[in-house]
This record gives sequence, structure tokens and C-alpha cells, in this order.
Amino acid sequence: MATDIQIGIIGGSGLYAMDDLKDIESVSIQTPFGQPSGDYILGTLSGVRVAFLPRHGIGHCLTPSEINYRANIYGFKKLGAAHIISVTAVGSLKEKVQPLDVVIPDQFYDRTKNRVSTFFGNGLVAHVAFAQPICPHLSKLLYATVAEAGLPIHQGGSLVCIEGPAFSTKAESRLYASWGMDIVGMTSLTEAKLAREAELCYAAMALVTDYDCWREDEAEVTVEEVLHNLNKNITHAKQVIRQIVPKIGDQRSCLCANALAGAIMTDPNAITPETLNDFELLIKKYLPR
Repeated sequence: MATDIQIGIIGGSGLYAMDDLKDIESVSIQTPFGQPSGDYILGTLSGVRVAFLPRHGIGHCLTPSEINYRANIYGFKKLGAAHIISVTAVGSLKEKVQPLDVVIPDQFYDRTKNRVSTFFGNGLVAHVAFAQPICPHLSKLLYATVAEAGLPIHQGGSLVCIEGPAFSTKAESRLYASWGMDIVGMTSLTEAKLAREAELCYAAMALVTDYDCWREDEAEVTVEEVLHNLNKNITHAKQVIRQIVPKIGDQRSCLCANALAGAIMTDPNAITPETLNDFELLIKKYLPR
């Protein structure tokens, strides 16, 4: 079900709707991997057709571990999106990265334990390159757009992705800081892995809400603190998205567009019809004609 959608937008904590969308329609997507977090909101933003999805569902009903990341990313692919911009709340692990700053991470460390973070399996094996987990071109454009908006911004940085939903212990937070990690979050890495397998360009705008709890004088993280700082930055995040959407275009010279080239290990003749049906959207251009 390809549409004229060009860009997917994933809303995180605090970002549950996109202002200024025109020609809005709500679309329910069926996927071989189950149900997405909710209906996709399709519309025109700054003259570009986009699809918006709040990752935690309407009313924020899904924990980071309950989110069906595979269905969410597959849905964007099915709608025809080639780029995904994600907004996510994070804690800072460095003094210079202050609450209300924005970070455009370019590396991840995986501390999750209960996630399915690949489409592959069930009779089909592929190993994508993931040394650069974020699309470098989309990331640079996102950084430039945030900078133009006058927000305090950090280009690059390592995000340690934890399972959640609880925040880190002091021991964990101090360990992550000692490793040289820059920020800590609960969602972006899983999305980035799946976006790469789906050959979608992905970049995240990480909104810093707190210092986590690694500093000696830092109190424990609370939802109240997170939401207080998030609400300050959500308006700016919406502004950035409005400004970046018309700049992205449809030309892709990055590796994301052909991430599965040479990555599929399974002999096409060994793929069952059932598995092929599930994966056709993802791998059809690599199948023998």
C-alpha cells in the first residue's frame, strides 16, 4: 500500500500530535508483525506529505518495552516513507549536555533485554551493516535546522539505550557516564536498527530533560521533572520538524537506501512462501526476477 507519504515522524513522550497538518486522515495499518502503536496520522506539513505516529500510543499507554517497534517501522515503509525523524526524551550523562539542550546522537550502546529488534528470522537471515546507525545526511540536516532555530544543540554523541520503564540506578548512571556515553534513553536504538533493515533513513532529535542521577548532588529523576522540561522543548521540536520537512527531498545517496544489498544470507529458493509473503515489502528488489 504505497502512498504519496515521503517522511515519517515518530513522536515521543510529550509529542502526541503535530500542529499545522493539513488534509488530515487517520489510517490503520496491518502488518505481518502485529499492530503498530496506533493509527498513522497522514497529512501535509510545509507542503510535504508526512505520516505521524506517537510511539507510546494515544494517551501514552505503552511502555518502551511494550512498543511494537517492528510494526511501527514496517507501517512507515508500507506507507511509502523513505525518511524517519524521531523525537525522544533523554537524560544527560555529561556536564556540558544540559537539560533543555538538543542532541543529535550518532552512536548507540544497547542495554535492552526484552526487545525484538530485527525483522529477520522465521526462515530468512540478513545481517545489515550498523557501524553508522544514524543516516549521516539526515542527521546533518537535522542538526543544521535545530541550530537555525536557535536551540542549544550538540552534533553527535552516544546514546545508551536501557530497557526501562524505570530510570537508571545511581550505579548504572555513573557506569554509563564513565564509559563516555553522552545521553541515556529507552527507544531510539530499536527504531534505528529496524529502520536500517527497512532501508529507511533515520535520525533522532533527543530532547534532554535531566541529568539522570550520576552527579553527586543530583536528585533521582522524576516524571514531573521530565515532563516539565519536555513541555518547554516540544514547541521548539514542532518548529524544527516544520522547517526540516521541505528540505529533505527525495534523493538519497546514503547507504541507508540499499542497506540490504549483500546482507541477505538465505538462499531465495529456501524461503518458504509464507515467509516470502511477510518479507516481500522489505526484500522484493533483491529477489530473482
